[in-house]
Amino acid sequence: MAITKLLYMKDCGGNFHGKHLKSALEYVMNVEKTQNGSLIGGINCQPDTAFEQMKETKRKFNKIGKRQGYHLILSFQEEEVTPDTAFEITQKFVSEYLGKSYEAVFVVHDNTDHVHSHIIFNSVSFVDGKKYRYEKGEWAKEIQPITNRLCEAYGLSTIEIEEEARKEKRKSSEHYKEWNEYRDGKFLWSDMIKRDLDACVLQAGDYESFLELLSEKGYEIKEGKHLALKPQGMMRYRRCDTLGTAYTEEAIRERVITEDLNSYRSSNIEEKPQIFHCHVKRYKRAKLSGLQKKYYGKLYRLGQLKKKPYSQVWKYRREISKMQQLQAQYLFLARHDIYSIEELSATLYLLEDSRKGSNQEKSRVYRDKQKMKSLFDLTDEMKALLPAEKAYQQGDKFFWEEHETFQTLTGQLEKQGYSYEEVEKLREYYRGKVAEVKEKETVIRKELRVGQGIWKELWEKEDSRVPQKEQKREEQMEKRKEDGREQPTR
Repeated sequence: MAITKLLYMKDCGGNFHGKHLKSALEYVMNVEKTQNGSLIGGINCQPDTAFEQMKETKRKFNKIGKRQGYHLILSFQEEEVTPDTAFEITQKFVSEYLGKSYEAVFVVHDNTDHVHSHIIFNSVSFVDGKKYRYEKGEWAKEIQPITNRLCEAYGLSTIEIEEEARKEKRKSSEHYKEWNEYRDGKFLWSDMIKRDLDACVLQAGDYESFLELLSEKGYEIKEGKHLALKPQGMMRYRRCDTLGTAYTEEAIRERVITEDLNSYRSSNIEEKPQIFHCHVKRYKRAKLSGLQKKYYGKLYRLGQLKKKPYSQVWKYRREISKMQQLQAQYLFLARHDIYSIEELSATLYLLEDSRKGSNQEKSRVYRDKQKMKSLFDLTDEMKALLPAEKAYQQGDKFFWEEHETFQTLTGQLEKQGYSYEEVEKLREYYRGKVAEVKEKETVIRKELRVGQGIWKELWEKEDSRVPQKEQKREEQMEKRKEDGREQPTR
């Protein structure tokens, strides 16, 4: 079974529009994941110079901006396909779907148990300069049918397109929006802008020189009701007052006057550690008398004295839990060799596909086991009669009726081509198989939960600012309404 997913890479802006496209190409062509590069191929371009060729095509047709490229992922069911077979299927898919119009690089990653393919292709056609356009429903009409047809030709399982399309419809489209915004690095701008603002405040002698220093750093400045900045590479202006109370225009004007490099250095001078000697005269503890020993023993038995204090671990339970969570996240990133947002997103997609595959495998095992239910029922009856059958074989004729029933059940099993021992081995096989797929599903779910936790935590920083923006917007609307009511009527 192979399923295809489509992502896209946005324009990074500034002087490097194709930054995300180049990063994606470098990520997928990692030699450590592609058998030293033997699982890397290209259509209409050379993989080593693919980015330059794609960039030249954009220049030729004057379509440098907006979407830079697209990223297709083909996920195969675990242990169903070899890397070489996956490479052949991917090559045929790319040739059929993109070969006539687009430059594409395709690779197979086999560094995990879940073999999968990555396809990066240009957003602009090298034939007529038309941009690739994904129409609604094209996945079900064209992309996945090609994948299913190629899988059938190689004897692999396929997926039900209509059922998968219904599942995808239920997913929120916001996931893709969040992925693209997060991939653009929006969450990184705030810290960078604040660092540059602090540096310019310390160096500037007045507000005008402060603005000049910002311009020298490459910022575009918009002054009006609110001071707003746009660094190189960012698509929109960012209001400074959204960065915190210390970055409003009034606060910055005041800081320019009060803060300078000398005050910054003096405030950051660390005091040298000193060693203080304390001379304490120690006295030997006097020995207890017999009466005193009895008295302290009585207090201890009454519970008024404790030999050892109670554990205080409960105070640090939250910190311990957080430490364990951070350790699990670190091990997850190391285990999957994740160094960028693209790699985290791709890993989450593959884990989700693995979860679906393990769930389908579990369902298949349960269905196969259910087909053997009649045999298992017969052996259950025979197991209940087994002690009586052994007694009959040892000469106890009292269990003649049980023996006859046992022989009848044995004959029914033989008609179906099984013996009692074979059915028991079959039962043990399915018991082990069910335990195996359950354990596999548990491991995948745990990995997916850790990865999603990392994704969610990184987004909480950005989402925490949304309520503040909404509150300010509501206050502005209320103020406008009040201003409208106060205007005199003519």
